[in-house]
Amino acid sequence: MLYHLLYPLASDYRLFNVFKYLTFRTIYAMITALVVAFILGPWLIRKLEKLQARQVIRTDGPESHLKKQGTPTMGEC
Repeated sequence: MLYHLLYPLASDYRLFNVFKYLTFRTIYAMITALVVAFILGPWLIRKLEKLQARQVIRTDGPESHLKKQGTPTMGEC
C-alpha cells in the first residue's frame, strides 16, 4: 500500500526510488510485521488470558504432558 502512495513521488524526490526495488519492499514488510507483532502481541496475550483460553490436557495421555496443563494457547478453546 505504501508502494502505491509513495512511489509516484519518485519523479520529484529521488529518495522514493527505493520503493521500486523488491528487496527493499520485502525488508520493509518484514520490519513492519515485526513492529506490529511487538505492539499487538502483549495485548493479544493479555486478552487470551482474560478469556481463559488455556490448553486442556487429557489424562489418558503420557504423564509428561500433564505439566502442560494451563498453558495459554491460540488453538481451539
